[in-house]
Order: sequence, then structure tokens, then C-alpha cells
Amino acid sequence: MKILVTGVAGQLGHDVMNELAERGYEGIGSDIAPKYSGIEDGSAVTSMPYVQLDITEAEAVEEKIRLAAPDVVVHCAAWTAVDLAEDEDKVDKVRAINAKGTENIARVCKELDCKMIYLSTDYVFDGQGTKPWLPDCKEYKPLNVYGETKLEGEIAVAENLTKYFIVRIAWVFGRNGKNFIKTMLNVGKTHDEIKVVNDQIGTPTYTYDLAKLLVDMLETDHYGYYHATNEGGYISWYDFTKEIFRQAVELGHTEYSEDRLTVIPVTTQEYGISKAARPFNSRLDKGKLVENGFTPLPSWQDALRRYLKEVLE
Repeated sequence: MKILVTGVAGQLGHDVMNELAERGYEGIGSDIAPKYSGIEDGSAVTSMPYVQLDITEAEAVEEKIRLAAPDVVVHCAAWTAVDLAEDEDKVDKVRAINAKGTENIARVCKELDCKMIYLSTDYVFDGQGTKPWLPDCKEYKPLNVYGETKLEGEIAVAENLTKYFIVRIAWVFGRNGKNFIKTMLNVGKTHDEIKVVNDQIGTPTYTYDLAKLLVDMLETDHYGYYHATNEGGYISWYDFTKEIFRQAVELGHTEYSEDRLTVIPVTTQEYGISKAARPFNSRLDKGKLVENGFTPLPSWQDALRRYLKEVLE
């Protein structure tokens, strides 16, 4: 099986490529840069075949994907800078990437009759209430431009294809690129007090674990909408931060200990700053994974432990 992965300079694309290599599949990476521009960590992705691809250019997408002739496209590429997406001069570009770019890929997948995995987000919902969102829930009401354009991408995939997996994820962290954990570790070194919101609830997703699930999926024909985050229960960003620092101390990094660093819980309103409205309820129901024979991801606490051992080594 040959698999084309978009967005390999990002957190998830990097890990999907490495998982494909681990299982002996032929993986082709793609991104907008002329050559692979992610972390040079010596892993398989750094030396695997690579195709430069601007997903907003329909003709180039058709030409290059046809040439690659994949059996599956795993579409990880996206505009993910949520606040920047709200800027008036960015909206068209965000839509061109998240909506039109996804439609360009879906149309070629239809022509080639190949499977497509599209990574989406809990931001397609309005984030209200406390009930976990079900994967097949159609009560869409995105709060911001990022959510709107990712939903438009979902619709483009579902309207063009039958052989698709739409996988919504949340609170993503991985080795390659920026994420909340890296930000907290950096801020924690230079501050003795950090304010973190405690009224946005969800579950983190480790890209290393998610990549395994996505490759499990593409080996099947159990198509449809799914939610995938790590197990371990729902938490706030404040809870997550406390656990990040607690585990870092366990690994010997006493600069994050409670006697030096205080984490203060605040409401989203008290915190302020964000241009984009954020969902309060990012709880995703993942029961459909088990119903269709997929193995759930490990707990987020375990994922965090493994991740910190890598980034704090």
C-alpha cells in the first residue's frame, strides 16, 4: 500500500510517516516547502520520499497526487493558528487552505478511487454544555474562522467521497513543532507564577499515539466520522498544566516544583487575550472507535510521561 501524507512538517504528519515506515508501508510526505522542513531528528520521515505541494493550487494537487498514485491520502496539512485566522487579511488564506485545499485533495481521491483520512477538530461544534460530542452529531456551530473552515473541509470530504475517515482531535501535542506543553515548559522556566484557564474542558492528544490509530484505520474499510484523543478522563488546561509540571519534577526538573512555581486557575473571561472564541466543552465521545474494532489511545497521563521523557532528555 502506498500512502501520501500532507503536512509532514507538522506534529502529526511527522509521526504518521514514521508509523508507516515502522509497518513497512510506502509513505510519501508532502508540504509547501521545497524539501522536508520538520525536525531533523534522524527518524524515518527525514529520509522518506517527499513531494512539494501547495494544496490551494487545484491543478498542482491533481498533477502531483496522480503522479504519486497513492492508495490512501492522510490529510494532516491545515492552517491551525486559531487567533491569527481571525485577522481580516488572513481569512481568505485560511479558507483556501482548510476548505478549498481539502476539497482539491478530496476530488483527486475520488478520481483515483483512493481512501482519504481528514483530520478535523472539536471546533466544528459550539463548545457549550457538558455532554461529550458524538462523532455523528451534526449540530455544527463553529465559534471562529478556524472552526468554520475545518467544517467546510469536512463537508467537502463527505460530499465528494464514500471511502473517507473524518477524525476529530483536540489539544494536540507532538515532538515536531509548537504545542501547549512546550509553551508551558518554556514559560515555567522564566516565571514564578502562571495563570491558566480552568473552564475549558477536554482531553489531550499525543500525535505519536494518534498516528498508530490512523494507520490502523487506513488498513480497514470502517469509514465514517470518528473522535480520537487519549483516554484518561476530561480535564481543564489548568489540570493539564499542573500534571505537566508534576511529572517534570518527577523526572528531576525541580525548576517546575510547586515551591518555586505557582499555577493559578482563572476563567476564560479573566484570562482575556484570545482573538478567537474558544469552546468551553471540548469533550469528545470516542466510543465509536471500540465499536468498530479500533484500539483506543493510551491515557493522556501515560502519553505525557512518554513525551516529557523525550523532550526533557
